[in-house]
Amino acid sequence: MLRVDNLRITLPTRRGRAEAVRGLDIALARGETLGLIGESGCGKSLTALALMGLLPEGAQASGSIRWGGQELLGQPDAQLCRLRGNRIAMVFQEPMTALNPVHPIGRQVAEPLRLHQGLTARQARAEAIALLERVGIAQAAQRFDAYPHQFSGGQRQRITIAMALACGPDLLIADEPTTALDVTLQRQILDLITALVAERGMALILVSHDLGVIAQTVQRTLVMYGGTVVESGPTRTVFSAQAHPYTRGLFAARPRLGAARGTRLSTIAGTVPELADLPAGCPFAGRCALTIDACRAAPPPTVALGPGHAARCIRLDGNAP
Repeated sequence: MLRVDNLRITLPTRRGRAEAVRGLDIALARGETLGLIGESGCGKSLTALALMGLLPEGAQASGSIRWGGQELLGQPDAQLCRLRGNRIAMVFQEPMTALNPVHPIGRQVAEPLRLHQGLTARQARAEAIALLERVGIAQAAQRFDAYPHQFSGGQRQRITIAMALACGPDLLIADEPTTALDVTLQRQILDLITALVAERGMALILVSHDLGVIAQTVQRTLVMYGGTVVESGPTRTVFSAQAHPYTRGLFAARPRLGAARGTRLSTIAGTVPELADLPAGCPFAGRCALTIDACRAAPPPTVALGPGHAARCIRLDGNAP
């Protein structure tokens, strides 16, 4: 259904163009669920925006994004608009700003139904109310004409999910859908997304920095750093093997239940470099305790570690330099 080959995205900087996504590959079939994890700035959200044809001004993409055999990169916006909100939909990262503050929420949920499915105003209203009820908005008919500021953060996130699901898309992209929500609301939103994906047979791409969210929600995981996938595979395998040093660093930095009071969290040495300063070789070189000169010289090859499991590292033996 979705196939991404060698996706590269460059962004303008004060020091010239810099690669923010470097050679990303994705293959996703109907009903499959995929997670993208990594630190802020690793290219997760930019990848999601590229799939939607919503890259920021000045960004340039190359490679291939094919949807049902149709190439999307380079397509005019009018063509992409027929897919966005229809066959491919997205739940954006921040529920506080994802909704238009000057339009009632009901109109925003009904809009894709009228635009893509040709429903009348009355039909779209009825369908939108049903969608709002399905995602847990109480008294949806009475609140149809309410404005976003009259809802809590969790309710707004539910409304954005209703908007994304309005036309029954084949692919749902959820970019940090639980950001800024408390733990109880996080669980409710994730349960809702999981139930709707299973119910409608959609594919799901879930972008998150929360390892617990990924573990409970998706079948396969891509670990990204510096715009590159450094480890990929079935979620259980990636989480248990932690083959790449960066993957191990992410897991070591998690808070642990039962840890003694005052225990300091492990950290990954150094800071994420600027895009223009990423090394020519492994993007994690320099922050990794296993770095040797060869790590900086050339991008590491992808090493197959098991069925569907791979990592990009020349130090997978784990021996210190």
